[in-house]
Amino acid sequence: MGWRIPFLLSAVLIAVGLYIRLGVLETPVFEEMKAKKQVAKAPVLDAVRLYWKDILLTCLIRTGQQAPFVLFTTYLLSYGTGVLKLERSFLFNCVLAAAATSLITTPLFGYLSDRIGRKRMYLIGAFTMLVFAFPYYWLINSAIPAVIALTVVASLVVHDMQYGPQAAFIAESFPPNVRYSGASIGYQLASLTSGGPAPIIATWLMHTYGTSTAISCYLAIIAAISLISAALLKDRSQEDYISVAPRAPDLDAGQPLVASSAKPTLS
Repeated sequence: MGWRIPFLLSAVLIAVGLYIRLGVLETPVFEEMKAKKQVAKAPVLDAVRLYWKDILLTCLIRTGQQAPFVLFTTYLLSYGTGVLKLERSFLFNCVLAAAATSLITTPLFGYLSDRIGRKRMYLIGAFTMLVFAFPYYWLINSAIPAVIALTVVASLVVHDMQYGPQAAFIAESFPPNVRYSGASIGYQLASLTSGGPAPIIATWLMHTYGTSTAISCYLAIIAAISLISAALLKDRSQEDYISVAPRAPDLDAGQPLVASSAKPTLS
């Protein structure tokens, strides 16, 4: 019965989230265009029609971030208890320590992306994930508690190299006319194509091949997909958004099609 209490208390987060969201200001670019009454009537349709490639690439860059996250957390509990016969409480504590570390590393890599560029930081993270794919299971399979704990913590640090700059990188990859719609569609689409199937695929690979090397190959492949997709995704962070905003057929000439340019909160 007591386990329900934290879930009930989480309702407070709704009020907190609403308070924060209402206090978030739109960007100066959007405010200027809003004042000129140049807001899009159907931003979702325009995002799909004009920027479907960017939406697809946005989905694919998350492949090498979201799927590993699920494997490093949720699937770890199943693999650790079922294959390595480790205590579930020990694995829970390892994941908890990793999550606490992410409170630092996620904003840290976000800050680094401010300094060296979103795309460059994301490429570094995707490449690191590719390299980390095989050592991860080698270290987990050692069955040495200290090694496992450090590996679990390190896994989320590697994950955060992509997750830290991700929200800004995705949002800045779309011009203001479709930014919120395009970023949201691409981001959430990855939950269906990457995060959701990940533990099922990992379980099938382990059952079929009987070795974690198969899962490491899976991790390496999705990291490569993320790396290639990030390289192909256009970085528009330095563009003059007002001048590049496309025009829609249902608007008068001289009125670029614009939707909210606020960066979405991506979880």
